[in-house]
Amino acid sequence: MEGTLINLVIQALAGAAGGAGAGSAFKDLSMGKPADAISGGVGGAVVGQILSSVMGAGAAATDVGGMDVATLVRDIVGGGVGGAVVMALIGMLRNAMKG
Repeated sequence: MEGTLINLVIQALAGAAGGAGAGSAFKDLSMGKPADAISGGVGGAVVGQILSSVMGAGAAATDVGGMDVATLVRDIVGGGVGGAVVMALIGMLRNAMKG
C-alpha cells in the first residue's frame, strides 16, 4: 500500500508539472496555471496508474536504496506525458464548447 501511494503522488506531481508545461507551450489551450496543473495532476495520476498496470513492476536489479529506478522513471515520464495530454484535451474541448 505504501509503495502504491508514493507512486500515485509521484505520478500526480509529474502530471501537474506536465500540465503546467503544456499550458505554457500551448497558450491557446491553456486554462490558467492552476487549472492546467489540476487537470494535469489528475491526468498524470490516471495515465500513470494505467501505465503501471500495463507495464507491471520494474526489475529488482535496478533497486537503489530501496527504490526501483525503472519504476520511478516510468512514474515520472508517464505522469508528465499523461498530464500534458489530458490538459491539452481538456483545453481543446473547452475551446470547442466556447464556439
